Amino acid sequence: MNQLFGVIGDPIAHSMSPDMHNDSFQHLGIQATYLPFAVRSENLQDAVKGMKAIGVKGFNVTIPHKTAIMPFLDKIDPLAAEIGAVNTVKLEDGSYVGYNTDGLGFVKGLREQLQADLTAQKVLIIGAGGAARAIYYSLLQEGAVHVDIANRTLPKAEKLIEGKSGNAHSDIYTLDEAEKRLLDYTLIINTTSIGMQPNIDEAPISLENIRPQSLVSDIIYNPLQTKLLQEAEERGALTQNGIPMFVYQGTLAFQLWTGEQPDIERMRKIVLTKLGG
Repeated sequence: MNQLFGVIGDPIAHSMSPDMHNDSFQHLGIQATYLPFAVRSENLQDAVKGMKAIGVKGFNVTIPHKTAIMPFLDKIDPLAAEIGAVNTVKLEDGSYVGYNTDGLGFVKGLREQLQADLTAQKVLIIGAGGAARAIYYSLLQEGAVHVDIANRTLPKAEKLIEGKSGNAHSDIYTLDEAEKRLLDYTLIINTTSIGMQPNIDEAPISLENIRPQSLVSDIIYNPLQTKLLQEAEERGALTQNGIPMFVYQGTLAFQLWTGEQPDIERMRKIVLTKLGG
C-alpha cells in the first residue's frame, strides 16, 4: 500500500522537499509518495482534518503555518512546544504529533564543520524570529551554555530567551552593539532573511570586528554564498551556508516517519542540483 506524505505552506511550489523525499523513498524501496499542498491560512484547520481523514502519515510544515498549526494538532513534542513552532507532523496511533526538526537539523549540520565542543563556543544568533527560536533552544538542548541574541528590536529578543532553563547564559544586543562585540564570539549564526535572493547585496551586520577562524553560519541557501559569508571568508573566518540545516531537518523528519536513515549525501546532491550548485 502506498503511503502518503507531504508538505503544507503558502506558497509551496518552490519547495525542494518533494524531490528530496521522493528520491529517498525510491532509493530505500519504501512504497510512499511525498506531495506539496498549497494551504492558505484561513484553510489550515480544515487542511489538517483533511490530511488525517485521507490517512496522510506525516507532513512538513513551512511558512506561514509553523506556529499557527499547533492548536490543530493532537500533541506537541516538548522541544517543539519550547520553540513555539512545528515543522514536522507524524501520525501516531491515530493522533497528529507535532515536532520541530529545524533546530536539531541545524545542530547536526553544524557538527560537520565545528571542530570544538558546543559547550566551548560563545555563540551569537542574529535575528529573533522562528528560525532563531528553533536554533536557540536546540543549541541549549545540545549543550551550548553561552548563546547571545542580536536583533533590530530588543523586546522580541527578550521574549525569545525568557523561556530558557538550566545554566545557559544569554545577553541581548542591538545589531549595532553586536557589531562592536564580534571579537567575543567563536560562532555567529544569521537566522534572518537578509541577503536572500533577490536581495543578494544586503547583509544583516558588518563583520569588520570578527575574530579570525571563527565560524559564520548563514541559514540562507539561495544564494549559496551570501554577502555575509563572502565578507566572513575575506576576513579569515570559516563559513557554512544553509544547505546542511535544510538537508538534516529533512533527514530527521524522514527518520521520524519511517524509522529509516536516508542517504544524506544523496539528499544534499539533489538540493544542490536544484539550486544550480
